[in-house]
Amino acid sequence: MESNLTREEAWNLLKTYNQEEFHLRHAVTVETVMRWYAEELGYGEEKEYWGIVGLLHDIDFEQFPEEHCKKAPELLEKGGASKELIHSVCSHGYGVCSDVEPVHEMEKVLFAADELTGLIWAAALMRPSKSVSDMEVSSVKKKFKDKRFAAGCSREIIRTGVEQLGWELNDLFDKTLRAMQAGEKEIEEKMAEISAS
Repeated sequence: MESNLTREEAWNLLKTYNQEEFHLRHAVTVETVMRWYAEELGYGEEKEYWGIVGLLHDIDFEQFPEEHCKKAPELLEKGGASKELIHSVCSHGYGVCSDVEPVHEMEKVLFAADELTGLIWAAALMRPSKSVSDMEVSSVKKKFKDKRFAAGCSREIIRTGVEQLGWELNDLFDKTLRAMQAGEKEIEEKMAEISAS
């Protein structure tokens, strides 16, 4: 799997339809997590593609929340994205707002980890450090069980994603937390650049 868009082209395309810091942070977080997963799961040579799919996965959500994953193909096509990239992006909404099924392991990882990154980030904001660096998997598990916490992060989607991957929930918690910890500095640097521009 190879992206026909550079990271800069993907970023400029994302920024065409997304200006809110919240959405940009989520995009950069999922990008960073996906790049980490590519290395972790033995797809290192594809990590650019994994990252770009993560970056663009919610391209249509800010402006077209009611058409999420339905408007994305049109926006991505305008930006020159390949059919493969469009399939990968739209597959993360499978069964919720898309009928594009995740096939490749990368698509299944995106499906499972996307919602979880939101939950982990919300949990980090509750900590004195406002960071994931000192967070443990037990904290993630506790927040996951509390249905009122970050209620917008669908536990059902996370569970479905874990089943598609054939993993245990704990594996996903552990790996996604480690991915966010490993990429936290990079995410903060990218967000600082956004704030400065």
